[in-house]
Amino acid sequence: MTLPNLDIVQVAYFVEDIRISAEAMSKTFGAGPFYIIDKIELKWGEHRGERCDFVHSSAYGQWGQVMMELVQQDSPGGSPFRDLYPPGKSGLHHVATMVDDLPTAYRHYEAAGMPLATRAMTLTGTEFAFLDATATLGHFIEVYERTDALMNFYAFIRNQAQAWDGAQPLREMPITR
Repeated sequence: MTLPNLDIVQVAYFVEDIRISAEAMSKTFGAGPFYIIDKIELKWGEHRGERCDFVHSSAYGQWGQVMMELVQQDSPGGSPFRDLYPPGKSGLHHVATMVDDLPTAYRHYEAAGMPLATRAMTLTGTEFAFLDATATLGHFIEVYERTDALMNFYAFIRNQAQAWDGAQPLREMPITR
């Protein structure tokens, strides 16, 4: 099997409140500005063999060379986030990588002892997955296929950070759903 390119493009923290956490990350690390998307719904989701349409909110900002995502769960129940953090707890949840072929990535991680825990699809049709690397790394790995839309999103966040003077660290994401 050919080893897929697995460069890390994002570091994600599970938090109780994305706005409070984004303000703190901006002040502490100079990360940002953070673009907020509230109550993200999924077309479908499956976690550990069970239907799981975990509604979540995210704040996306730049932290040096990688994107930082701050994510909170807005719906009750099990999810890849609740696998690591019960209510009231937070911390590093996953690192993300873009791949050219999801099935190849799934096989690669499975062979490395990091099984598929969650598969889901956004309302815009982007499939993503969380691989369980908690036994070896202590966190999940998120994978999604490299698409023009995804590359444009990452470029937007990176470009906003380049000209950012530290003012207005929280912003609404200019998208339509």
